[in-house]
Amino acid sequence: MTVYQVSHVSVWIIGFGRRTGWVVLMNDELVPHSMAAYRLSVLPGDGTGREVMAEALRILAVFEENSPISFEITEIPCGGQYYLETGEEWPEGSFEHCRDNSDAILLGAIGWPGARLPNGDMAGGQTILGLRSGLELFANVRPVKLYKGVPHKVHGIHKQVWEPDLVDMVMIRENTEGLYHSLLRRMEQRAKGQKDEPIVIDEFPGLEGEVAWDPRPISRKGSERIVKFAFDLAHHRQKKLGTPQSVTCVDKSNVSRGCQLFRKVFREIASEHEGVETKEAYIDAFTMWLVRDPEDLDVVVLPNMFGDIATDLASVLQGGMGMAASANLGPNHMLFEPVHGSSPKYAGKNVVNPIAMLQSVQMMFEAIAYRKNDSNLDCCADILQNAIQEHFDEGGCVTYDLGGDASTSDVGEAIAERCEIMLREQFATA
Repeated sequence: MTVYQVSHVSVWIIGFGRRTGWVVLMNDELVPHSMAAYRLSVLPGDGTGREVMAEALRILAVFEENSPISFEITEIPCGGQYYLETGEEWPEGSFEHCRDNSDAILLGAIGWPGARLPNGDMAGGQTILGLRSGLELFANVRPVKLYKGVPHKVHGIHKQVWEPDLVDMVMIRENTEGLYHSLLRRMEQRAKGQKDEPIVIDEFPGLEGEVAWDPRPISRKGSERIVKFAFDLAHHRQKKLGTPQSVTCVDKSNVSRGCQLFRKVFREIASEHEGVETKEAYIDAFTMWLVRDPEDLDVVVLPNMFGDIATDLASVLQGGMGMAASANLGPNHMLFEPVHGSSPKYAGKNVVNPIAMLQSVQMMFEAIAYRKNDSNLDCCADILQNAIQEHFDEGGCVTYDLGGDASTSDVGEAIAERCEIMLREQFATA
């Protein structure tokens, strides 16, 4: 595994992730694997992001040592801590490297107390937000699946509340528009060394004194591509899982004009997809249904802000944020990350759950394998998935958030050891 430290730096088809039932957007031509090393841009970021990234690198090393797969890793320092140390959010040229020289991007976490840009924006934002907007990573894919053996923490007690067989959905969040559009755009422009003229509204009739505001644009183009993505996913889940699937549109179209357009587009596209049940919900009622009846949900599509909130709530169903992996997908690029944030109060203590990061690596394996038509990497994705599942099935060590006392590295090492055994069995005669 070659690791570099950095100091400076279309047409889609749908591929189905058969293990978690999520979709990846790919170029229109599958490229046969040529045994060249896969180029990974690794962004550890801040706080506990660095600690879980260490476990991801441990897993990558195990797979490279015990399979035909190899990686060329460029590790790029970034985030709020890096900003406080250097005055930069990441080294010059980092955006271009991620854009032009990466098969995939793996991110730890961004955000650190006191790390703010002069305009008040989060320092390090151009890393995750600039990439999200600048690379058109419009689909945030969040599988919500509960493993057997994973408890839920309610009233300070760890116990099973939801049944594993009844929690299996994928939430699709529009990733580039809505309430966060202005911030995303600012961070994209900053990453590219450019700048937009600010939107100016002099006053809001009926409001006096100091007023702060953010626009919330939702476009037809953005709505069409995310809703089509959701329906394509539902068809693939229906085919692969052998069970009827539904797509639920969640918005606030009884109040918001942007959501009215989102709902309108949803209904238009739904009419073209026979055989997939459609449901509609307002976000406030949906939050209740999500925790009360998760078995009624298969694929859920949401505008940006509502998706941000609802997916974090959904993580409770699978054991918490330490279990929540994600993919950020676009026409030509993809970024994978756990969604628990940098957790500054736990940073440096080696106590946080690395499973969300390891599950993000598994999603990355699966996506690259499909794009590169690599059966060996696809097998590796299976092995990592099975190792995580068996770890919980057999009562493996867990971190504090799941009621255990294991360290981050304890769990990472245990998963790595399982993977090594499976890999040797799989590739012993290769």
